[in-house]
Amino acid sequence: MKRKHKQYSRPKRPFDKIRFEEEAKIKEEFGLKNKREIWRADARVKSIREKAKKLISAKPEEQQALFNRLKEIGLEVNSIPDVLSLDKRDYLQRRLQTVLVKKRLARTPKAARQLIVHRKILIGKNAVDSPSYIVPIEMEDKISLKIKNKVENKPKTELEIEKN
Repeated sequence: MKRKHKQYSRPKRPFDKIRFEEEAKIKEEFGLKNKREIWRADARVKSIREKAKKLISAKPEEQQALFNRLKEIGLEVNSIPDVLSLDKRDYLQRRLQTVLVKKRLARTPKAARQLIVHRKILIGKNAVDSPSYIVPIEMEDKISLKIKNKVENKPKTELEIEKN
């Protein structure tokens, strides 16, 4: 089994009031569990930017391949400057938890998170239990709530037995 490595890095300045306030707003807006989720999104955006910087001098076909991958997950980019201007908010907009609120399948981000964790959300025919799942554009219209079928063979009450 491969060892998992951290997918984020902690901030350089641990006690920065401005960053605290900004992270608190983001955490509330997107209904995140903790600040680690913000740092993880920031790390993903940072790695995307790093790839774009390496592709500045590359062939247009290679650049277009990166743009196509980012368009598949729903990030609107057409050039290297667009990729470099991506923010963690852009990435957080593509999380399943946020998409559920946008599609009005859940009223709040916290309610959306609970539905996901309790495996009540289907993407296609598969139940997803990760709120941080990045929803591809083609799968966005295939998101649905799991419908619970009522069992017909439920035990009868005393009144039903007496009637028979």
